[in-house]
Amino acid sequence: MQFDDDADLDTSEVRDVRGSRIPGGRATVGGGIVGLIALVLGVLFGVGPEQLGLSSGGEDPAASASSATQVQQTCRTGADANARQDCRIVAVVNSLQDFWRAEYARRGGRYGDARTVMFTDRVGTACGSATSAVGPFYCPGDRQVYLDLGFFDELRTRFGSTGGPFAQAYVVAHEYGHHVQNQMGTLARAQDGRTGAASNTVRVELQADCYAGVWARHATSTPDERTGRPLITRLTEADIRDGMDAAAAVGDDRIQERFQGRVTPENWTHGSAAQRRQWFSTGFRTGDMARCDTFR
Repeated sequence: MQFDDDADLDTSEVRDVRGSRIPGGRATVGGGIVGLIALVLGVLFGVGPEQLGLSSGGEDPAASASSATQVQQTCRTGADANARQDCRIVAVVNSLQDFWRAEYARRGGRYGDARTVMFTDRVGTACGSATSAVGPFYCPGDRQVYLDLGFFDELRTRFGSTGGPFAQAYVVAHEYGHHVQNQMGTLARAQDGRTGAASNTVRVELQADCYAGVWARHATSTPDERTGRPLITRLTEADIRDGMDAAAAVGDDRIQERFQGRVTPENWTHGSAAQRRQWFSTGFRTGDMARCDTFR
């Protein structure tokens, strides 16, 4: 995965609150065994923590008022994205939003931007307070994606993903898939609280995987709004394999087998490893979000 060295990054699309202290309040999910249970239950790559009844209230003002500006100071160009993980996330967010703006415009609609918030340990959101144990998530209440970069190490060491830059890009693209669903009204289908292989909860997650694949298909041809050239200049077959491997690594069946020793499809919230690979592949192969109807 390679970015245009000369491209200018738009850091306004990312809020960096890493290292900020958030006094008071109760965290949504604690570390240790509680955090592990949250992961096994399938919060990974999900929408906000309130979906599992884990919310502890409204957004923490301390988090909103944070003045941390690390990415604003260090992530200036595509060359920075090629050299630094946090800058890479900024570039991926830029590419995703460039694509979805263009896609919505092509379809006669208007895409509403969503920022990504980088945090460490815990963060306050409109969906409640959450710790890093929740994993990456999208909060429909404030239309923001929340990400602790330490998750990428967990994806590789705990969940067995091969890792790599595009595996990280897939994670972010999946969350922006939820943002697209929120704007289209399909995200609400997961709010019935039901689980299982055929549940709406699983269908919503698989559709977000498919939307991630659609973006990946067009990532090297979508012009950057600031330069008119694609921000991502190269995606290899190995990159796409890393993305599909990351999707499979957090399949419900693999997580259940790894952490509880048996597979229980009636408790699935995100779909099997094979399903997640399949729907990412469908999006990438067709490049057409209309082919991502997981509810049919």
